[in-house]
Amino acid sequence: MDSKSLSANDLGQAERSGPFLVSEKATFNEPWAAAFEPETGRLFITEKAGTIKFYDANSGATGSVSGVPTVDYGGQGGLGDIAFAPDYPASHALYLSWVEAGPGDIRGAVIGRGQLVCSTPYSCAIKGLKIIWRQAPKVTGRGHFSHRIAFSPDGKFMFISSGERQKGTPAQDLSNNLGSTLRLTLDGQPAPDNPFADKGGLSQQIWSYGHRNLLGLAFDTRGRLWGLEHGPKGGDELNLIRPGSNYGWPIVSDGDQYNGTPIPRHATRPDFAAPAISWNPVIAPGDMIFYKGDLFRGWQGNALIAGMGTEGLVRVAIDGDTASEAGRYGLGARIREVIEAPDGALWTLDDGENARLLRLTPASS
Repeated sequence: MDSKSLSANDLGQAERSGPFLVSEKATFNEPWAAAFEPETGRLFITEKAGTIKFYDANSGATGSVSGVPTVDYGGQGGLGDIAFAPDYPASHALYLSWVEAGPGDIRGAVIGRGQLVCSTPYSCAIKGLKIIWRQAPKVTGRGHFSHRIAFSPDGKFMFISSGERQKGTPAQDLSNNLGSTLRLTLDGQPAPDNPFADKGGLSQQIWSYGHRNLLGLAFDTRGRLWGLEHGPKGGDELNLIRPGSNYGWPIVSDGDQYNGTPIPRHATRPDFAAPAISWNPVIAPGDMIFYKGDLFRGWQGNALIAGMGTEGLVRVAIDGDTASEAGRYGLGARIREVIEAPDGALWTLDDGENARLLRLTPASS
């Protein structure tokens, strides 16, 4: 099945593709992230140019969201992640990441927190949106923002991936928060007892460092944090994120520079944390989840990766601290996002313009 054959069907009609029955539900323009609103069945979707829309999985209706911040759009930058607060049913708090312009030709990612208020079934607004974290320093360029959000399983802390902005060396410098994963309180302050709290300044935010461009950030079924990282020319990585660890970029990689300059491999520097699995050729990952449901039997605890380079999903089995690829499933287009629904179904979003929102359920045998 390719994207053209699926798109030719009426929305909602299912086609079989590998282990999936695939139903196209809607299309969006450059979607970047999506999250199900707790208790409602509505899927909220960010579009990179600076809009948020939602799809009601129960009714099939779509709606729009006002109060979205102005974003610095271009290259890899724009509106990014969306996440509902751990206490959302009570607080209606919503977190967003986006790219903010600075003076001159510099920019950086930010995280904002506001409250989602829906006046009708088809329209919502973000009220009281306030920036609670900034990537620092702002630098030139429009790449490697990362800006993924993940909450700890106990709901007490927010983790953020902060890319090294295609600058390389900041990932080894603890005086900035680039090239790092960060552990913050829900209001954006450095979490207590972080590994480098005694250094003060931005170091207080850092949980791990030596990262390039983490586009996936998720907790597994055992409560451990993993990061999915774009390598250079080769060397995409899935890392088990441990506090205080250095993952080696740009000193080591399982890939090379785009101009062909070799980079020492992880195996040459055992003092750096090595990936659980790396890919060469790359899979060009978008996002990832750890599957927790019962609908896809035998997949519980596996990582499911949105593959832009592979034009489908990549399934990775976890064995302790190591990982191995367990399957690739083509969907006929670059896949930017994968989400697990409350019923255990998988939803994916294509990358780019006129991107399909697909619902995946198990194909009958």
